[in-house]
Amino acid sequence: MERSLWGYLPLLMRSNSKESVEYILQALWRTRKTGLDAADRDIVRDMLQLENDSDLDPLLVCLRMLIRRFVYENVSKDDIHKLFPTEVLPELQRLLTLLLQKFQREWQDDLLKDQVTLPRLKAMTWDMANQDAESIDPVAVINLKLQNDAQSHSGESDVKFQLAQDTLEMMLSSMYSIRDQLSNIVSVILDFFFLHSKIFFKMQMWLSKYVLSSSFQDETSTRHLSQETNVV
Repeated sequence: MERSLWGYLPLLMRSNSKESVEYILQALWRTRKTGLDAADRDIVRDMLQLENDSDLDPLLVCLRMLIRRFVYENVSKDDIHKLFPTEVLPELQRLLTLLLQKFQREWQDDLLKDQVTLPRLKAMTWDMANQDAESIDPVAVINLKLQNDAQSHSGESDVKFQLAQDTLEMMLSSMYSIRDQLSNIVSVILDFFFLHSKIFFKMQMWLSKYVLSSSFQDETSTRHLSQETNVV
């Protein structure tokens, strides 16, 4: 199925200019989450002088597949030509290679912006508040320092909040639950590796016995053959 789609790429040669192909690639990337709307489809169809969608849709699928592999697999400039099968015309390969190289940095930046990167806890301090006020229940003041590694919002930020005893107990209960779940996951992973290490060890033992047995049989056969030869 994938290889048959490549046969629609020559339809790009119907466009009037390199800029038209550039527009099509940019439009496909811009609408990677939503798909082309009716207006964009009409523009692309006119650029390629297509009368209906029977040829347009496979072409768009092929181009989206090409763009996705190029961006998500982080293909280097020297390896772009490996994305194309031999059936794709050389001049078409050169055109698409030039355009993909042109948009590589921009599309990679867009891809990073699409990724959800949560800040991580870098440091935590706390102090008690209302220690001198007898009529007010004491609360803990928590200071968190968070590190955001996302390129668009890189840097540190501080978060400060208060915890009363009842809120703290609820929070601790949730944290214990998180700890237990993480411990269970680690335990499952360790059990998995332990089980497979035992299987691997048994396989090694079996192979060692098989090799030794084969060697012994070969040696025995050689000895018998030698004896028979001497008898003869």
